[in-house]
Amino acid sequence: MSATPATGRLEAIFDKAATLGEALAVLSWDMSAMMPEGGAQARAEQMALIKTIIHQTVTAPEVQDLLGAAGSEALDPWRAANLHEMHRDWVHAAAVPAELVEALSKAESTCEMVWRDARPAADFQRVLPTLKPLLALVREAGQAKSEALGVGIYDALLDQYEPDGRSADIDLVFADLETFLPDFIERALSVQAARPAALALPGPFPTAAQKALGKTIMEVLGFDFGHGRLDESLHPFCGGIPADVRLTTRYDEAQFTKSLMGVIHETGHALYEMGLPAAPWRRQPIGRARGMQMHESQSLLMEMQACRSREFLTFAAPLLREAFQTEGPAWEPDNLARHFTRVERGFIRVDADEATYPAHVIIRYGLEKALIEGRMELDDLPEAWDAGYRRLLGITPPDDRLGCLQDIHWFGGAWGYFPTYTLGAMTAAQLFDAAKKAVPGIPAAIQRGDFAPLLLWLREHVHGKGSSLSTRGLLTQATGRPLDASVFKAHLAARYLV
Repeated sequence: MSATPATGRLEAIFDKAATLGEALAVLSWDMSAMMPEGGAQARAEQMALIKTIIHQTVTAPEVQDLLGAAGSEALDPWRAANLHEMHRDWVHAAAVPAELVEALSKAESTCEMVWRDARPAADFQRVLPTLKPLLALVREAGQAKSEALGVGIYDALLDQYEPDGRSADIDLVFADLETFLPDFIERALSVQAARPAALALPGPFPTAAQKALGKTIMEVLGFDFGHGRLDESLHPFCGGIPADVRLTTRYDEAQFTKSLMGVIHETGHALYEMGLPAAPWRRQPIGRARGMQMHESQSLLMEMQACRSREFLTFAAPLLREAFQTEGPAWEPDNLARHFTRVERGFIRVDADEATYPAHVIIRYGLEKALIEGRMELDDLPEAWDAGYRRLLGITPPDDRLGCLQDIHWFGGAWGYFPTYTLGAMTAAQLFDAAKKAVPGIPAAIQRGDFAPLLLWLREHVHGKGSSLSTRGLLTQATGRPLDASVFKAHLAARYLV
């Protein structure tokens, strides 16, 4: 069914906004990966202007009238779903005045640049003068969206990253995990201690060799370097646009596992972006990824589910030996598995194992919710952070670099994002379980270095759907049921308690 007059005009407006957003995405990647420090002020102004123009485009007076007119038109399912997503975008944008959009953008850029210096210096006090005004602006925007959406301020911010996500539902899921995790972690550590100790993987591991290995694995997973690249940044991320996906990681020549798993994680994000619906939906709201719960599921499916499996490590072992020009029993799949599935109470979220990872996220979720809702002040964050780690993981970060400064999200203005990581981990387990049941040959293919069967299943059941369904609808259609924590728990037990 072709576009009606109202939907046709709306599609043109949202195409323009999306195209500007693509330019913004590449500028944002450049700021984190390539831009010299001296360009920070100019870049902040550029990004603020583009965000303001996008805001003005989506909130133009005609948009509300067009949305109303389109609502009475006969639309095919995809156009109807696209209209629903357009309306969501409009509600979020119209709730916030243009001057707040501009101020928030500049505050985000400014705070992120200060964080880059504060983190290696382990100096939270250094970033506070820019973080406080940023949080105030985030709260202001959140309150405006709260009134427009009819939900609490935290849920209004969460809705930006996980459409229709609600903290009441997350509280129930996380309360269950808080009950489950401490005993499970203890049991996993006991099982691990009873096994032979892992043989050390002797380094050093030159950065050039790590980067070459990372690119090889990316291609194995299905990454198309004709439409993307790999670079370095202070915090690993996936940016850019579906036709030009930009990944970053960071390297440590004393050990390679963290960087490699970081690359695999970000490649999972990239494969999702590359598999989103093509024209005519590519620059329409329906053509976007279905929220960050699903996005994080794609990265964690590759990193945790597929590439820490015995099948993948059997395939990867000779690639690792070749990359680092080494031999010996330390590089056999059994020993590699001990390294890549090691359970350890650590401080850094992005380096955490599957068993302890949810605890990192639950801590952040509680803190950001309290800060947004005004139940805690930023001055108290380091102490509250340390208390959370003592409570859930039994450890205390030695400094702010390993504590509240480690993640970029809050300092870049991303408040309400963190719970999607653990929701994504649970979703990843459920999707991978469903994929293996639908295509039993997937594990054997992974052992051969063939990710095509898995990727084809994901393209059909997740990537190619874009935002045509809700997260719940997408997961139910792909797996036969909504999010079910028992699948995640069963996966952890099978991998770490046997």
